[in-house]
Amino acid sequence: MSNESTQKDLLMTDGGLDFEAALEDYLNADFGALEEGSIVQGEVVKADENTVLVDVNFKSEGQIPAQEFTDAEGNLTVSVGDKVDVFVVRKDELEGTLILSRDKAKRMQLFDKLEEIQEKDDTIHGRIVRRIKGGYTVDLGGLEAFLPGSHVDLRPVPDMDALVGEEFDFRVLKINRRRSNVIVSRRVLLEEERESKRTELLKTLEEGQTVTGKVKNITEYGVFVDLGGLDGLLHITDMSWKRIKHPKEMVKLGQELELKVLNFDKESKKVSLGLKQLVPDPWEDITEKYPEGKRLEGKVTNLVDYGAFVELEPGVEGLVHISEMSWTRKLRHPSQMVKVGDEVEVVILGVDPDKKRISLGMKQVSPNPWDLVAEKYPEGTVLEGTIKNITEFGIFIGIEDGIDGLIHVSDISWTKKIRHPEEIYQVGDTVQAKVLTVDKENEKFTLGIKQLNEDPWTQVPMRYPVGSLVRGTVTNITDFGLFVEVEEGIEGLVHVSEISMKKVKSPSEMFTEGAEIEAKVIHVSAEERRLGLSIKQIKEEEERKKPKEFRSSGEEAGTTLGDLLKQKLEGDGDE
Repeated sequence: MSNESTQKDLLMTDGGLDFEAALEDYLNADFGALEEGSIVQGEVVKADENTVLVDVNFKSEGQIPAQEFTDAEGNLTVSVGDKVDVFVVRKDELEGTLILSRDKAKRMQLFDKLEEIQEKDDTIHGRIVRRIKGGYTVDLGGLEAFLPGSHVDLRPVPDMDALVGEEFDFRVLKINRRRSNVIVSRRVLLEEERESKRTELLKTLEEGQTVTGKVKNITEYGVFVDLGGLDGLLHITDMSWKRIKHPKEMVKLGQELELKVLNFDKESKKVSLGLKQLVPDPWEDITEKYPEGKRLEGKVTNLVDYGAFVELEPGVEGLVHISEMSWTRKLRHPSQMVKVGDEVEVVILGVDPDKKRISLGMKQVSPNPWDLVAEKYPEGTVLEGTIKNITEFGIFIGIEDGIDGLIHVSDISWTKKIRHPEEIYQVGDTVQAKVLTVDKENEKFTLGIKQLNEDPWTQVPMRYPVGSLVRGTVTNITDFGLFVEVEEGIEGLVHVSEISMKKVKSPSEMFTEGAEIEAKVIHVSAEERRLGLSIKQIKEEEERKKPKEFRSSGEEAGTTLGDLLKQKLEGDGDE
């Protein structure tokens, strides 16, 4: 064996390492065969807070900023001796310098992984990090991708900011290495999942079945429920046995519901759902539960112009008509008596199970005060009360709580002509009156003040009989005669035909108001409250009582003393 071969043998060790070859490689300029733009594995030889040195079998170690090896809290994730993949950014053979990047290596590897995922139609997990114009930025583990807003969910998201920080699986739609662009979608996965569930659901779904779904949309007429790939409609009338104004009173978006399949059309794939059908109908045997006349408590749920709805139990409401709220108050609106949420005591007035209607009464809880008034104040009772209101046609007296008595203007005085009660009374005055009528059915209570005294007209026929002479004062002059007051409150009428034996055109030409006259009673009636007087008949009687010698047989019955004197004077003149 030569010395040269002996030296080569000596350079070989038990491990098989050829030190001569290693030395040649070291001295060779192409040592390491590093290519710019490639990914190689190296060993960490130094790591501090600023720099990490990585040996990749080049003339010198590559220097990488420490921040490329730190976690979210800023801690170094590598130590001396760790093997890491790095990206060769640039190398200088002459100077022996080398620039490496850990981040670019990870991006390159991630792009390789994404291309493989896209090719296999697989998914990748990521976290939405921020919201940007048109969508979101998603962190795929070191590489940021774009998630369009239309690919976030199956339907528009109400609060897009709420998704920031959430983690999901995504489908890779597009990759552009040159521009480092990646577009992902979540909606595609949800659509695939929904279609899969829908296919499975259509195989098993049938009427009468109980299913579980999630509220996805709420409208005025009902709720759309996602049954898992298939939507069903829960109509507002099938939500509760009681009446509700809007479905949102019972459910909210995203809520899980247990429902009953009421109808399923396999061809159109339309599903009708029911919620109330899972509990017994409270209207069954309703007449036995709520017999007529039963008293119970309920809660006011709604007010309308014509009354108030009262809930007797969940799903059962009755109506208290406005006319059944109070015995005495004339209500314009139920809100004058109750408000929504009030607990009230009611009486069952009637039940219609077919129409699902219950008539209730509130006033029937207490006795009808009109019954008490009729017993307490029979006709003819004299009572005392305070004037609560005055109108043109009369005055109202407070009798009992909520019940007023009316004294009509015609029942204030027998004789006085009253234009308006305010001429005599004021609100708050206390007056005595006599009960005239108590009408419970029509709720009318009438009183009279003049009835406390006897009607003076009942004595008029005896005090002023036909043929008697009276003296009185002219109180009013009209075209048809004179009104003459013969005593306080008692007036008689001298008709125009009874004023004079001559024709009278206008009584005002002969008389004035306030003048005193004497007249003869020619008609009297207490029932008609009429007293007829005559001035003319007094004059006629005076004429008949004059001496007969002043009347010749040849003269007509109507010749007066003045006519005879005139005739005598005319005869003397002829002589």
